[in-house]
Amino acid sequence: MNIFKAGNKPLSAGEVTKRLGLTKAHRKQVKDLIKGLVREGSIIKIGSAYGLVSRMNMVTGRLQVQRSGTTFLIPDDKKLSDIFIHPKNMRDAWHGDRVTVALTSAGRGNKKQEGRVVRVLERGRQVFPVRVIRPMGGTALLCHPTDPRLDFGIVVEPGSVEEVPVREGDGTDISSDGTYDEQVDFSRIERGDVLLVAPGEQINPNLWEGRILKHLGIEDDALVQEAVVKANHGISTAFPEKVLAQADDLPGVPGEEDFSGREDMRGIAFVTIDGETAKDFDDAVHVERKGAGYRLRVAIADVSHYVAMNSPLDREALARGNSYYFPKSVEPMFPEALSNGLCSLNPGVPRLAMTATIDFNSAGEPQASSFAPAVIKSHARLTYEQVYEGILLAQERERAALGELVPMLELAEELARKINKRRRDRGSLEFDLPEPEILFNLQGRTVDIRPRCRNFAHQIIEEFMIAANEAVAEFLTEKGAGCLYRVHPGPDPDKLTSLFRVLKKMGIGGQVPSPVTPQSLQQVLGASEGTDQEYLVSRLMIRSMKQAKYEPANEGHFGLASKCYCHFTSPIRRYADLVVHRMLKVALGDTHQAIPGQKQLARIGTDISARERVAMEAEREILKRLTIIFLKDKVGETFTGIISSMADFGFWVEFQEVMAEGMLRLSKLTDDYYTFWSDRQLIVGERTGKAFRLGQKIKVRLESVSLELLEADLSLVEGGEDYKNFV
Repeated sequence: MNIFKAGNKPLSAGEVTKRLGLTKAHRKQVKDLIKGLVREGSIIKIGSAYGLVSRMNMVTGRLQVQRSGTTFLIPDDKKLSDIFIHPKNMRDAWHGDRVTVALTSAGRGNKKQEGRVVRVLERGRQVFPVRVIRPMGGTALLCHPTDPRLDFGIVVEPGSVEEVPVREGDGTDISSDGTYDEQVDFSRIERGDVLLVAPGEQINPNLWEGRILKHLGIEDDALVQEAVVKANHGISTAFPEKVLAQADDLPGVPGEEDFSGREDMRGIAFVTIDGETAKDFDDAVHVERKGAGYRLRVAIADVSHYVAMNSPLDREALARGNSYYFPKSVEPMFPEALSNGLCSLNPGVPRLAMTATIDFNSAGEPQASSFAPAVIKSHARLTYEQVYEGILLAQERERAALGELVPMLELAEELARKINKRRRDRGSLEFDLPEPEILFNLQGRTVDIRPRCRNFAHQIIEEFMIAANEAVAEFLTEKGAGCLYRVHPGPDPDKLTSLFRVLKKMGIGGQVPSPVTPQSLQQVLGASEGTDQEYLVSRLMIRSMKQAKYEPANEGHFGLASKCYCHFTSPIRRYADLVVHRMLKVALGDTHQAIPGQKQLARIGTDISARERVAMEAEREILKRLTIIFLKDKVGETFTGIISSMADFGFWVEFQEVMAEGMLRLSKLTDDYYTFWSDRQLIVGERTGKAFRLGQKIKVRLESVSLELLEADLSLVEGGEDYKNFV
């Protein structure tokens, strides 16, 4: 790069060779160097020469196409703002591609800079799922990508599928040598089926050739839709051979030699409390009296004992970042031999763990903490429902089944309530928004989507995990040992200003508090609790929040009102926790444990924060897809709903009968011309003054659903009020 920076003009390969003091004998090395710089987007070829992208009014980054079709370049240089790309300036680039863009106009005021794609550096996807649309003459089939952001056709033809090399992590099953080996029976493919294809040559601006790699099945199948989402988001579904080989070499159970140097806590009655279908048990807990206070022990699976830094298992776990959970399947961060076996705190068997022991006073305030590698034995695998029925509801049958564990669990509930109160008192923000649960029949079809049941049994474990995470972060900080913190910055200032502008016009809030603290926002939430505005205030406040992330610098966790926080309690399913375990071991004096340096730690934080966002996006997409399939036979039905979000073209409505939502476009409101008042979150009719607001209850009819567009279209049956009621 220095050669190009020192030059005052683009350089040919020959000039680069001379400036490096090399000869023609080094031609291959020079070509490889130039290819690498072109691939990473630092230089670009102009004729027979190569110039610096940064000196040619160009920017390198990744294309992001929104569902509306609007496209932006997200620059590699995070100091630069996003750049708008008009559809006519896309060339042959797709959503997710890494590209070089030439700037065509400067941004002024609220208007973004514009650019045009000049080169595709790297395809965001080498493989993607498509839906068969129709036959296309002869035996060819016209298909369309299942991702609505990929707006082009794919033509596929029959024939045996050649082995097609792919990158690991493209979201598809691959054989151990990294190739597909499935032979596709073309005669079984029908209209509407979903295929996995590798794109070939471009036929015209809107059409590409493609090769079938796999016939996934019918589109209404939940597992097919899960495969689609995994492919759309590049979620790995198979482990490389080296990773499986390393997992196979590990013992089935820990041996006596593994217990050396560890505290023996097998006599302590630890229990795991998880969901009914959970198979990987990261954490176990135990509570006992200590004077007038309490002693909480949290034991977390010691994955770092088996997974060395930079080993095949470790590299794959870092690439995945976390486990990915779907309604009918899981793509774990580690092979099942570890996640469900050797590392899982299964009942009745010895397991290696890292333990946090925290003493609390009678008010639930932490007084002292200690940490140690240990060997434990879980005394019971409990479910949230068991604890809820036996401890919180005191049902005799369940209490009898819990037996000797009842006193310990009652003490755990007592301590958890005090910890929870202390957290609330310091300003921890809690948004009580329901999570959807998808129910399937024996044939695998969705029969209901309802709010997931939560009770204080869930909260017991949540409080203990938060307490352990804080204790570990504070210990590492005090020791100066370094930590990968879980950071949640304060709210976005512009969004917060908009929030309080809306609240002020609704008569709920005044000016933006100064300073903005969790307590001040908690007071706003409290003021709206139980009122008609509670829904609106909660939603708008959530949207003003920034995303949490992993960083080596401690900036605190705003949402939890915590000055020092990390993730320690789930190393089986989150890579961040594995890193923290390693750093904790070093802080405790382990001289054999390798840990990342600060620069590497920062890169790890950036990478796994990105993978966490992928998991969240995949979770939202599979929910949307299965919801649309569920609603297909309900077109024409009427639903009661709550307006959940607004835009200048319409509003979204969440149904009350089922956890689903649809869009009611303003073009469907034919009794008036409607305008979106963004500063008040109102949509108002110009003639009638009829208004719709966030949180308002209305009746709608489901007019149509589209799996291709991931949309459910609604029309109004009943609703709307005089806008004067809201001002």
